[in-house]
Amino acid sequence: MLQLPNKYINRTRLLIQNILTLGQNLWHQASEIVQQYPKRITAVLVTALLGGGGGAFAVASLAPDTADIPVQQIIELVQPLAYNYSASEVASAPALFYRTDVTRSSDSADTLLKRLGVHDAQAAAFLRQDKTAQQLLMGRNGRIVTAEALTDQRLNKLTARWSPDSDGRFNRLVIERQASGFAARLETADLTATTRLASGSIQSSLFAATDDAKIPDAIATQLAEIFSGDIDFHRALRKGDSFSVVYETLEADGEPLRSGRVLSAEFINKGKTYQAMWFQEPGSNKGNYYTLDGQSLRRAFLASPMAFSRVTSGFKMRMHPILKTMRAHLGLDYGAPTGTLVRSVGDGVVEFAGKQNGFGNVIFVRHNAKNTTVYAHLSRIDVRKGQSIGQGQNIGAVGSTGWATGPHLHFEFRINGQHLDPSTLARQSETVPVTAAAKPVFNREAALTRVALLAAGQMQTASAQ
Repeated sequence: MLQLPNKYINRTRLLIQNILTLGQNLWHQASEIVQQYPKRITAVLVTALLGGGGGAFAVASLAPDTADIPVQQIIELVQPLAYNYSASEVASAPALFYRTDVTRSSDSADTLLKRLGVHDAQAAAFLRQDKTAQQLLMGRNGRIVTAEALTDQRLNKLTARWSPDSDGRFNRLVIERQASGFAARLETADLTATTRLASGSIQSSLFAATDDAKIPDAIATQLAEIFSGDIDFHRALRKGDSFSVVYETLEADGEPLRSGRVLSAEFINKGKTYQAMWFQEPGSNKGNYYTLDGQSLRRAFLASPMAFSRVTSGFKMRMHPILKTMRAHLGLDYGAPTGTLVRSVGDGVVEFAGKQNGFGNVIFVRHNAKNTTVYAHLSRIDVRKGQSIGQGQNIGAVGSTGWATGPHLHFEFRINGQHLDPSTLARQSETVPVTAAAKPVFNREAALTRVALLAAGQMQTASAQ
């Protein structure tokens, strides 16, 4: 058994006492800080958990003082690792330059390469002549393209990436310089999902606030749809309302390609807080948004037949714009450009699809024995009589057919043939809670969601002017 000298034992005992005293002091100080700044502390912890941040730890050594340990210096020759390249070979290696842009439908081979900083007649000729490049790249809008250029601005490699659908994969077109010229090949790979947090404050509109917070429009649209049953985004937003959101970004080779799903969100409207999280029950192939206490946010009816627009005429008496007489307006008018997609607010069967009097092109959807919705003045009809349709399915497009002074959608909600204010539609439909079997899993995810939303809320608040 090793016997330490008394001076080491005394030193160790004193060190332990100091550590205990220091620990008690730090604990009291930490408790006071947490009580004073609970939200900030939580945000820091969440950032560390989500980002995998490392920590610094103080370690007390119980070994003897290093000043009492004899020091011995050792000198040893170190052999460098084998290096197979000469200085001349390194100096002659080509330098490569990279630039990334997005394709436009109006692009020609020359304009695309010029925007990428490439001046290469041979590459431009290949883009004009190659069938693969012509079919998959030229004239295509919104594809992320990266050019790898040599120091003399000739093209070494060009890579275009895009996602054709929502199957979790993307296409990669690679055009590469070879000894005999250029060659093109098409590859596929998996998209990578990354999580982002953001928050914002309403100053004028939802989309103005999300733009200011650098949130994609697709996420803003999802945000409006998630809370559409509780918040009227056409009329109920107020300056100072705020939101926090945790969402996916789908990346291809490290480049953000498109937005994914909103994972959780919080919206404060007129002082009332609404929260939502995406949850898929174990064993189910379909998920849904729920409140954090387990109530489904999917109602029988959506609040609006369009993803985002504005109400131009309400459910009330008004001067008819064509007949010039006071008449009851038995629906809502949504102003939107011709061609804007119109969706069914609920599951149902198309009862009528065609032209009808002042409605012009109109669709009647029967949802059950009592409820029917009407979509009028359409520029086109994309469904047929007798067709079963789902909630949110596109059924036509905004137009100005029939008695209309301009492009808009006239929308009605009828119960047993009696007209009801469509703005109350979504709020009257029931929700379905999480099943009892899935509740333990849901509660664990809801706890993590609360922390993530708290962290998102600590992000810099957007200010949309």
